[in-house]
Amino acid sequence: MHTSKHVTSFKRYTGHYRRRYLLPIGFLLVSFLLMILPLSGFIASVKAVLAYVFIPQIRAAHSTVEYATGVSQTVQQLLNTHRENEQLTQEIQTARLLAAQANDVFAENERLTRLLQLKKNYPWKGVWAKVAYREPTQWNTVILDKGTADGIAPRSAVLGIYHRQEGLVGVVVEVTDNTSKVLLLRDEDFSAAVRLEHSGAEGLLTGMGLRALQVKYIPLLTQIELGDKVFTSASSSVFPAGILVGQVSGVEENTSFQTSLTVEVTPQIQLSAIREVFVLTQEK
Repeated sequence: MHTSKHVTSFKRYTGHYRRRYLLPIGFLLVSFLLMILPLSGFIASVKAVLAYVFIPQIRAAHSTVEYATGVSQTVQQLLNTHRENEQLTQEIQTARLLAAQANDVFAENERLTRLLQLKKNYPWKGVWAKVAYREPTQWNTVILDKGTADGIAPRSAVLGIYHRQEGLVGVVVEVTDNTSKVLLLRDEDFSAAVRLEHSGAEGLLTGMGLRALQVKYIPLLTQIELGDKVFTSASSSVFPAGILVGQVSGVEENTSFQTSLTVEVTPQIQLSAIREVFVLTQEK
């Protein structure tokens, strides 16, 4: 009986031993056969499957490659989106710039059209010129882009347009072939003979820098009305009669020794915003 138990135990041990060592040996034989067989067709596919199943490092490497591929694609998508956003931003900025330029061109054309229409009603001959430069230290002068080649001469009257109404801007003081320097009427060295619209009284217009213009030597008993228009006078040696200068905005208070009136005048033309002017070259 004991002998039978020993025999049974031996068989179990032998079977376990065989399974323990035969399985690795079988794997080794299969691996060896796969190594020596050609790397093509069905054999290559089987080798790849077995390697993936039985070698953990390959599975880990495969997972890592898949993860890295996914990350790379995500990063590439983000970079593409960023580039597209930058391109769209640039296109939007360009479109806004073009729209602003188109609006400026439209406004410029509209303004020049109005100027040309008004020119037909002028009783004077002249040329249009653009303000090309403002001297930084002398804000009471501007440089025009036309000169003697266009018929402009020293002491030529210069007009501007404001609210569809022409008005006096200044006088040409220096000229070259292609440029002209204009002294604006607000300069303290500027003067012109003028008359008041309603009373017809005449006086001498002078510039006062940044303050309102002044008309001096108005007869004492002249009736002055606020808002009364002031025009250049026929007695002026430089300016033709009838150019609008501005409107009366105030009267100097009387003093005991006053022999004439002095009135303040607001210019018709906004001198700090002029862009085009009309320079008289010859009277009709």
